[in-house]
This record gives sequence, structure tokens and C-alpha cells, in this order.
Amino acid sequence: MSNSMQELADRANKYLGKDPSGKDPHEKGAKLDLGKSPIFDGVLQYFPRALRKVAQLSEWGATRYSWEGWRSVPDGFRRYSNAMGRHILAEKTEGLYDLDAKNDPKYPAEILHATQVAWNALARLDLLLEELENK
Repeated sequence: MSNSMQELADRANKYLGKDPSGKDPHEKGAKLDLGKSPIFDGVLQYFPRALRKVAQLSEWGATRYSWEGWRSVPDGFRRYSNAMGRHILAEKTEGLYDLDAKNDPKYPAEILHATQVAWNALARLDLLLEELENK
């Protein structure tokens, strides 16, 4: 490898990570994932049932409104925070399932308030992180 190519590779390795077993990036079997987020292990494997329910709620919401339309809701962080709080309280007063959803034929199935709490928490967190990234 030429010196300029090696310099580029060295700079890329600095930003792309290191192999957890200490292998050189050009060695067979090297994978530069040391320090990277364990998305599969730390999210998908941790919370498979919850994530499936949140995904189903997202799909239902997209058919009722629009796909990713929630991102454009004015003052979304505050409004999703309030929605999250309403579902926390409703779970305590109504029970596990959203009674509005239970009695509405447009809803595809019973929806847990806890699913709505999780969805709203993810929406508000994503909006907050996006805002912080754009500062």
C-alpha cells in the first residue's frame, strides 16, 4: 500500500473504530466495532416484544395520519410529553388497555397504554436528540 493510501487508512481507522481483539484492520477476521453501540444485542435482543408492539403502533398511526408525520407536529416534544403523561395516568385509571382504542372499530386491536407511553417516549427523545444535533 502506498504511503498516501496508508495515511488514509490510518485516518479512517481512527474514526471507524478498532477491532476488539486487537487485530490490525487489514488482518483477516478484523472487524472495527470496538466501542460501537450494540444495537442488536442492546436493543433488539433486550426488548423484542416491546419493540414489536411499538412498531405495530407506528404502522397503525401511519395509516391513520401519515408516515413520519409525527416529526412535523408543531411543538412536538411538549405535545408528545403530554401524550406520554396522559397514557401513564390512563393506565392507572382505565386499566392496561386504551378504552378509546378498544371501542373504536378503526383500531386494529387492543392497544396497551404502555405501548403508547413507549411510543411517545421514543418520539420525544428522537425530537430532542435531533434538536441537539442541529444546535
